[in-house]
Amino acid sequence: MSKNKKIIIMFLILTAVFVMSFGIGKYSINPINVVKVLLSKFIPLKKTWDDNTYTVIYQIRMPRILAALLIGSALSVAGCVYQGLFKNNMVSPEVLGASNGAGFGAALGIFFSIGYAKTTFLSFIVGLFAVSLAYFISEKSRADKTFSMILAGIMVGSLFSAMISYLKLIADTDNTLPAITYWLMGSLASIKMSDTVFVSIPIILSMIPLMLIRWRINILTMGEEEAATLGINVKVLKVIIIVTATLMTSASVSVSGIIGWVGLVIPHFARMIVGYDYRYLLISSALLGSAFLIFVDNFARNISTSEVPLGILTSFIGAPLFLYLIYKSGENK
Repeated sequence: MSKNKKIIIMFLILTAVFVMSFGIGKYSINPINVVKVLLSKFIPLKKTWDDNTYTVIYQIRMPRILAALLIGSALSVAGCVYQGLFKNNMVSPEVLGASNGAGFGAALGIFFSIGYAKTTFLSFIVGLFAVSLAYFISEKSRADKTFSMILAGIMVGSLFSAMISYLKLIADTDNTLPAITYWLMGSLASIKMSDTVFVSIPIILSMIPLMLIRWRINILTMGEEEAATLGINVKVLKVIIIVTATLMTSASVSVSGIIGWVGLVIPHFARMIVGYDYRYLLISSALLGSAFLIFVDNFARNISTSEVPLGILTSFIGAPLFLYLIYKSGENK
């Protein structure tokens, strides 16, 4: 089967998961009514549904499902391009400290009770600052820039993780500490349409240039010297990848909390399906990431009476796969 046909199948799977998710929940909705309600926004249809169905679909489930679609796609693509940049398939979006930085920003906002909107924005800004700090440190290093960036990212991420731990230590144990802890686990339970709109802007603005330059990432994976020989401005390309991937990661974490493993796991599944060509790999990662997070979020809100944080469910899937990848990489040596 050709790669284009595989991508079409993945798109159809995403569409099916997206539509079916509106009918899944404590208030179940017939799939036919779901389709009718969704289409009623675009074409006039005879009303065969009640007002409760319309409210559940558009006001309760729509913001959450759209957010899962955007965030799943963003984390997957960010992980995919980072793996290409660092030529290491074990790299994830957290490598440069964006997730821990955004996590600290949110924890700080919750600690000082500055309100949900300001907390989200602070989380986004601190996530960007964390990666900027890692990049600045790596540029001052005399060692290999790529290796230095990874080390700087680990250091910065560890620093912000320590600051999160300190905030949890001094936080009020009745209200603030549980709020920080639950947020860090990752969840879309309190997502609003305003959050979805907020996160969509940096994700879409970052996704577009990455899709346009995805063929150049193929050349970059061959090595920086080879890329420069073929006329690629390696430094500019690296900056574009880092900035766009960081914007997507920080925006995602700022509204959903830390959802691990998606950016590590999904690109590997995409490679199994379409191979290593980034012209297809990036699109496949985006489609699979969206479908995966929508699917997992359906479990999160229905698996028990109290909602299970997304970070827990993605870890159940990601951790075993990570061990398998380590085993296979050792087997190939």
